Parts: sequence; C-alpha cells; structure tokens
Amino acid sequence: MRRRGKRYRELYSKVDRERQYPPAEAVALVKDMQSAKFTETVECHIRTGLNVRHAEEQLRGTITLPHSAGRDVTVIVFAKGEKARDAEAAGADAVGEEDLAKRVQDGWTDFDVAIATPDLMPVVGRLGRILGPQGKMPNPKVGTVTDDVARAVTEAKAGRTEYRTDRSAIVHLTIGKTDLEARQLLENYAALIDEIIRARPAAAKGRYLRTITLATTTGPGVRVDPTRTRDIVEELPGGDGASADGAPEPAPEEPVPEEPPADTATVDEPDEAPADS
Repeated sequence: MRRRGKRYRELYSKVDRERQYPPAEAVALVKDMQSAKFTETVECHIRTGLNVRHAEEQLRGTITLPHSAGRDVTVIVFAKGEKARDAEAAGADAVGEEDLAKRVQDGWTDFDVAIATPDLMPVVGRLGRILGPQGKMPNPKVGTVTDDVARAVTEAKAGRTEYRTDRSAIVHLTIGKTDLEARQLLENYAALIDEIIRARPAAAKGRYLRTITLATTTGPGVRVDPTRTRDIVEELPGGDGASADGAPEPAPEEPVPEEPPADTATVDEPDEAPADS
C-alpha cells in the first residue's frame, strides 16, 4: 500500500470519512486544504448510475462556469478562407487546413480545444486516433464542428468546458482554483450539478447521482451529499445576505424616530366643561 506523506495525513485527519458534507461546508473544507506552494485546482468527481455500455445512456455536453476555472485555454481551428480569418479575429491560437493537420499528426497536441468547419472534417477525421483518446476531437454535439467559428472560439476562450462520463460512468471536471472565493467555487459547483441533472439521459434508470467528491490537486477527497441539488448557494452562511466574498453583509440600522423640538411641542388642553344654565 502506498505510504502518504505527513502533510497529506494531516489534511486527511480533517475529513470525516463517514460523512457526506453539505456542498457549502465541503467547499469551505476543500478550500482550507490549500497547502502546496502553487495554487491548487479544485476537482469535482461525480459517479453516476448510468450504464455507459449502452449508447442511449452516454452523458456528454459542454458547460461554461459562472467564474473562470483559472487557466488559459488554447484553441486551434481547422478552417479556410473567410472562416479562417474569423477564427483569427476571435483569438484562435492556431488556424489552418492540411498544414495544421500535419502538425498534429507529427505529435503536436499542446492545445485544449479543437474546432473545425464541416467542410474540413474529412481532413480532421484522419486525426481521430490522436485527438479521440484525449477528448479533443471536434464534435457537432458539443458545438466544436460549426460554421460559426468566431462564436465557438469566443465561448471556448471564456471557459466553456466539455464533460462526459468515463468507462466507470464518472464525470471528472475542474470547477476552479483554491484562490477563488468560497461563494464563487460554490456557484461553479451548483452550475455543474444543474447541468448534469438537466442533461440526464431519458433512458437512465435508478439513482442518477451516486456519489460526489471534491478534492484539491494534492489533497484528500471530501464526500458531498448528492441529494442536495437545489438552493446550493443559499447554504452559505448569511444566505442571500452574503456578500461576494462569502461574508455576511451587516444588517441595516433601524431608523430612530425623531422627536419634535421642545419649542414646537404642543399639548392638547382639555375642553372646558359647558356652564350650567
């Protein structure tokens, strides 16, 4: 059995292995586990009840988190003519046709997202054995095979991330860095859970979300209660009254009624009784 280091064991001792934490508490605990010399990544691992051997139970899609995941995204585009110029104007890191395909065939895969126009898919198709296993193959289902390359590049640069189940029916996704505020991490987590539930395959049977685990790059996993899928952000201390950094906003002071000035105060005198006739 692998022996863990002292720092890992200290972090591990902070986690109750028998407990499934509420999302807000789990995020706070994970954020507190930042201990490396670099800013660690916060990962979310969702084990579903899908049978991924059946095509109708495959789960795949894209999501743009509310807050940046904290990394630069390198985008390449297979396009020509006007579409290539649109991609360059939108900020693509590399644009080309056969020349770009040959560069990838020669072993260059130092990019995050590949986008292609439909007319160049015959060229890109030859790269399936290289890009497929890395999850970078352009796919019309996730919007990376499109004629609107400018929009696709903009969305990818903004942090649009592709997710899908692996062979064990688990979705792995980064939801940010530990230098994000607790509320920002929690909002990213909530957005991911909302998307996974929205994309539930119609053929799915039984319990959909089995387990959810949050972890930093070098820290232990923290189990999250998978039944808590609504009003997640409101679980933060302070609820709706919390500020952007997670701290509760001070309650407004109650107005104090002003007293009238002494020289203008009046006292109602009782009316005199009528004289007896």
